[in-house]
Amino acid sequence: MKRVFAKSVVMLTTVAVMLSGCATTGTSGGSGMSDTGQGAVMGTVIGAAAGALIGSKSANAGRGALIGAIGGALAGTAVGAYMEKQRQDFEKVLADEIASGMIRVQKLPNDELLVGMTGETTFEVDSDRIKPGFYSTMDKIAAIVNKYGKTALAIAGHTDSTGSASHNQTLSERRAGSVEQYLRNAGVSSGRLTSAGFGKDQPIASNASESGRRLNRRVDITIVPITDANNG
Repeated sequence: MKRVFAKSVVMLTTVAVMLSGCATTGTSGGSGMSDTGQGAVMGTVIGAAAGALIGSKSANAGRGALIGAIGGALAGTAVGAYMEKQRQDFEKVLADEIASGMIRVQKLPNDELLVGMTGETTFEVDSDRIKPGFYSTMDKIAAIVNKYGKTALAIAGHTDSTGSASHNQTLSERRAGSVEQYLRNAGVSSGRLTSAGFGKDQPIASNASESGRRLNRRVDITIVPITDANNG
């Protein structure tokens, strides 16, 4: 599953890079979009890519078992209401983390959500070890994910462009895996989880500035409703 996740999302890297280029042309009379604004746009694009992958997992032999395990898929207008209530719960429970910039919650197309966390606040320096001080935030995320069990989660690790490509790739994979393992240990079904690392290849901001690099060092969780429409 991890290999399929990584291979599928790579197809959107070109789109992401093109948008990144457009968003950073402000210095020469272009959009002038800030690192934060660009990050929101790029996060939506990449998050939607991950969501599209999960939504297409009808070929997954374990999908029927997963739907059975969660008590059936969502259908019709219940999908939007279910995911909107989940978004509201995230924003309420994580209000302090969102206000401080530790966490971002974005609504994506197709009733999907993205919950993103920064590398600095989540991990020790150059490590995949989640900081003990971030456990309480991870526990909040896990509690909501467990409450809304009719979803699948794609966990993606990302780095900035400093350091070697191989090191960044490995670090991003390990960090995504650490988040996946934490959620699994917190009771989230392993059948709902997949993780992959993308190194420096999917920035959401310019790596030319420290503020941009800070945004790029992150782990994103794309949350996708499991629906009858995905069952064909």
